[in-house]
Amino acid sequence: MKTVIGLDIGTTSVKAVVYDTNGNLLTEAEEMITTLHPVPGWAEQDPDEILVKTRQVLKSAAAAIRDEGNTLLAVGFSSAMHSLICVDKNKRALSNMLIWSDGRSSEQAVKLNSGAGKEVYSRTGTPIHPMSPFVKLHWMRETAFMPYQEAAYFLSMKEYLLWHWFGKRVIDYAMASATGLYNVTTKKWDETVLRLAGIQKEQLSEIVPPDTVLNGLKPEVAAELGISADVPFVAGSADGQLANLGDGAIEPGEVAVSVGTSGAIRQFTEGAPIDENRATFTYAFTEDTSIIGGPTNNGGIVLQWLKEMLEFEGSHEELLAGAADIAPGAEGVLFLPYVNGERAPLWNQAAKGSFYGLTIAHRKQHLVRAVLEGIALNLYQIGLSLEKLAGTPKRITVNGGLSKSEIWVQILADVFGREIHLSESHHSAAWGAAWTALVGIGYVKSFAAIKDHIPIRRIVKPNMQHHEKYRGIYIKYTGLGERMSDFYE
Repeated sequence: MKTVIGLDIGTTSVKAVVYDTNGNLLTEAEEMITTLHPVPGWAEQDPDEILVKTRQVLKSAAAAIRDEGNTLLAVGFSSAMHSLICVDKNKRALSNMLIWSDGRSSEQAVKLNSGAGKEVYSRTGTPIHPMSPFVKLHWMRETAFMPYQEAAYFLSMKEYLLWHWFGKRVIDYAMASATGLYNVTTKKWDETVLRLAGIQKEQLSEIVPPDTVLNGLKPEVAAELGISADVPFVAGSADGQLANLGDGAIEPGEVAVSVGTSGAIRQFTEGAPIDENRATFTYAFTEDTSIIGGPTNNGGIVLQWLKEMLEFEGSHEELLAGAADIAPGAEGVLFLPYVNGERAPLWNQAAKGSFYGLTIAHRKQHLVRAVLEGIALNLYQIGLSLEKLAGTPKRITVNGGLSKSEIWVQILADVFGREIHLSESHHSAAWGAAWTALVGIGYVKSFAAIKDHIPIRRIVKPNMQHHEKYRGIYIKYTGLGERMSDFYE
């Protein structure tokens, strides 16, 4: 059997997922990644730890392919966006990797938003927020961060890995776009933005299409992985673009919702439209297409926070079970899910989570229901901003860990008032990476052809009576959010 691997480097874990060429998941290997918080609000990871764990999962996946007597056609990369590592000319990391949730540059984001932020956004399509490497570089510059001063290059995790494995510094369109340093119109590094960040384009990588084939895997790496050095690797893209691709949400009107630890709602589009209100992002995928959408800091991490706060010792499934017995609206309890600050729709790292409407009659299951609804209402609010650029969605797919929760997916369907399509596997980004690898080596003809190779598990239909109720709840939800914003500091 012919197989392909999607190598997905996330912020929570790194996964190597093995598929047949029809998209059926055969096996997977996963290693968790340690996140460090040396100062409250900071979030770092050791890039060399991730190098080791990436080799481990790929080695395990390759061994499983050999054990079954199968053939490995190619490996494709998916990677989390917005990471930043200061690196010297000898490939040595001078700093830990700052990940998307690192908030140390919040002060710089506020200053930029009141100054050059609008112009920068109009050129790059990347919101001014601490997640952005552009804003992180401002913090490094203003604080005289020593690794910044000594760095020869500034790389994401995927670039760091590719340089170590292939001796090449390359970055795909999507990962470049997500740095906030790439001009979505010229398709090049933006010299004006680079000057603001205090760096030069020579310190960044060569920008390549996602289907670029990388040959020349170093022999010592190939030997450790247990694969032939001739196996082609393909540059791939960012996890958001690939999650849409892996769900088949690649045409106008097809929206994908991803909810793992964090979340996002996204849609592909021709060209690179920019939101005048700066509520959404525009990130390139190929030279001619982009993905627009909005990310939220608050997905499954909110449920984990609630579980720990309630000191609930059962499983997540047991925690959520009681919420099914509570009517939509949680009997008056509203929840603003900003416990981890927020990106879209607020772009305010100082945002705080809130329960509103609590009475002596409310119990634990009301809080659980309100949290599930708060996550869904937040995504709905982002989705409405997206509609202004892309129109009303025709089809919604959902992927990520939270898509395994039947009650939450039903709430999402009811809030949006639309059918929700669920694929057989929640590893959509990995399948998108694997398919991109097949495009790169010419095994399949196009990205669009993936639509015939996505096993759909089921379709969840909305309860339109519940949808009408949620429309009223949404008005209260946004009103509460507007009033609470005066208290964020």
